[in-house]
Amino acid sequence: MLARGLAGDRRPGHRQQERRQHRDGHGASHRSVPPCRHLVPAIVNHAHESNVKTLTTNGALSPPGGKPVADVRIVPEAPTEPYLRIVPLGGCSEIGRNMTVIETADDIVIVDCGLMFPDEEMFGVDIVISDFSYLRERVEKVRGLLVTHGHEDHIGGIPYFLREFPQVPVIGTALSLALVKAKFREHKVGDVELRTVQPGEVVTLGGMRAEFVHMTHSLAGACSLAISTPLGLIFHTGDFKFDQTPLDGRPADFAAIARYGSQGVLCLLSDSTNAERAGHTPSERTVTEAFSNIFARAAGRIIVASFASNVPRIQQVVDQALRFGRKVAFLGRSMQNVVHYATELGYLHLPQVHVIRIEDVDSYRPEEVVIMTTGSQGEPMSALTRMSLREHPKAKIVPGDTVVISATPIPGNEKSVSKTINNLYRLGAHVFHGAGAHVSGHGSQEELLLMLNLVRPKYFIPVHGEYRMLVSHARLAERAGVAPENAFVVENGDVVEFTASEAGKIGKTYGGNVLVDGSGVGDVGAAVLRDRRLLSSDGIVMIVVSIDAEDSRVVAGPDVMTKGVFYVPEADELLEDLRSAADEALAACSVEGMGDAQTVRERLRESISRLVYERTKRRPVIVPVVMEV
Repeated sequence: MLARGLAGDRRPGHRQQERRQHRDGHGASHRSVPPCRHLVPAIVNHAHESNVKTLTTNGALSPPGGKPVADVRIVPEAPTEPYLRIVPLGGCSEIGRNMTVIETADDIVIVDCGLMFPDEEMFGVDIVISDFSYLRERVEKVRGLLVTHGHEDHIGGIPYFLREFPQVPVIGTALSLALVKAKFREHKVGDVELRTVQPGEVVTLGGMRAEFVHMTHSLAGACSLAISTPLGLIFHTGDFKFDQTPLDGRPADFAAIARYGSQGVLCLLSDSTNAERAGHTPSERTVTEAFSNIFARAAGRIIVASFASNVPRIQQVVDQALRFGRKVAFLGRSMQNVVHYATELGYLHLPQVHVIRIEDVDSYRPEEVVIMTTGSQGEPMSALTRMSLREHPKAKIVPGDTVVISATPIPGNEKSVSKTINNLYRLGAHVFHGAGAHVSGHGSQEELLLMLNLVRPKYFIPVHGEYRMLVSHARLAERAGVAPENAFVVENGDVVEFTASEAGKIGKTYGGNVLVDGSGVGDVGAAVLRDRRLLSSDGIVMIVVSIDAEDSRVVAGPDVMTKGVFYVPEADELLEDLRSAADEALAACSVEGMGDAQTVRERLRESISRLVYERTKRRPVIVPVVMEV
């Protein structure tokens, strides 16, 4: 539906973009946006899921590489009256790269800045981060980056963020910032401000104030954020579950959450990862019993793979190792970093006398050793994956080893995990995975409902999840009493605006992916990915020819080289035919008097491409190289 503007078309029957109007703090009435506020054409598409208002604009202004495509979705000018905007730059309609902007007329506060791992179509891409264009245009307003906890999908993008915004302070609990700081050496981040806070502490950022509220998750130091703004209070849960029996004995700060709920919360942003899962998420303590049984039965070495940042899981493995008289070795750089910082800060209790170097494992009998390692997601270069392929220089899988994969595969990693498990079985290992060996760090439906009932927000924005998870969470909010029209299902780049009289989605900004490939940030775009896909599927054909710069005579060649195109027994005959086709194309150029390098390249590409497709039905990348000598 092409609209004249977000103000809407006044023709009869045309459904206008709506905003929600406050009315005595209860319910909402509807009216169209004043035309003076929106002067730029926009493409708006309305969809409805259980009366939840959505903008189904899952594209973004920036494609891979972070460059604008077209100004078809624009953020309107700021209103003259006080306003508040919430803009997700990552984590909505996807798992990973969580990042949310909270903006007033004078200030911007950012919540988290994570990364996402590439999908199988992003060949050669290392990680994916958010597009910072919205912040570049408002850099003078950015007051701080608040970190809810230290998982990669919440902190992995911070080094890239600080390259552009080194003046912005990063604020979080001790372990969160220790994990952030550990990245600085690798990324050569210079002098920046890291501000450590305790749960319950309040920080002032311009005209906004934020309290860090203690929360339970699969990583110590996790917090929710209660952010006071001139328009009202925003409560951002971060990742959470309500574990009533956490290993550290510190359940979530229910009193603080309820206190804010009684004071009045304008908008709740809540973790949607398990919004489709009924019931409660089990306590971390349930894994202890499973580990106890595994340790009691294992006759050989025990190898446990988990997320490096899962400190409670590391503590459980250490406790069982001590109980059964085993030494512990840690494998994987990220695992070793987390153990170091968590022990130093008192989150992990680890008697050093029971820790051995991975190089010394073979000095002990198999029944005396536990190896704690990375690789629970089947990552290609992770320690467990390399062990399963017999490629790790310091650790090998031997028959009789017991391997415990204590993590649930992230969506998209299922095949990699399955492949690793199969390889472990081939090497004679006993493998435990799935139920019992792991519990989620994210709350299920009953916990999400409890959060909604404690906070009692007027408006609700589900975050941290794929689109279907966000919709499921919005439906839960309706069950908890949030008016259907006050639940906003947003995607990356959507702009939600609140004023004293109304609230609603008003536009779209840059919300696309920025791809990181080696040291390059944002320089891998759609064209590069397309070429990589073609190379992976149909290979490459190169034709090299040298021509005289004066008279365009062929001096050398054509030479034809291929990779990934032909089955070897067929190659000789096909290569000879390709050389003949190249000779004919060069001869045609000579006859027609079209001997410039560009024309020769085009003729060679057309001729070779046609012949390859006729003979193989494949479309490899054709690269003609014409050198003028």
